[in-house]
Amino acid sequence: MTITKQELMQQAREVLQHSYSPYSKFPVGCALLMNDGRVFTGVNVENASFGLTNCAERTAIFTAATAGYKPKSIQAIAISGDTDTFLSPCGACRQVLVEFCTAETPVYLTRRDGEIYETTVGKLVPLAFEQLDM
Repeated sequence: MTITKQELMQQAREVLQHSYSPYSKFPVGCALLMNDGRVFTGVNVENASFGLTNCAERTAIFTAATAGYKPKSIQAIAISGDTDTFLSPCGACRQVLVEFCTAETPVYLTRRDGEIYETTVGKLVPLAFEQLDM
């Protein structure tokens, strides 16, 4: 059973309440649709030492990896927040997306009014650094 981008985004919105963001007051939620239909969610988890903060996208991806999912097993990703503009992943998260998604993997971004913008990992990270570049 496949879920729609709206349903995936709704799961990203619902998990926002679990964000641990006492310093920035900027909760972010993420939902991953895996190739087998399973959904993983994640939130940003902050730390007083800001460099130790983990973004919602990486939390979700690392949770999927912990459950045994391998690179290129993500079918789609939805990212939500309470922003006026479309909330896009940071550079670190984009690099992790390159590792775990294909360039064609849809990335759904949203903003406060609920509109969804659709892009791809390849469009977010042109000329990506990949395994073969090492």
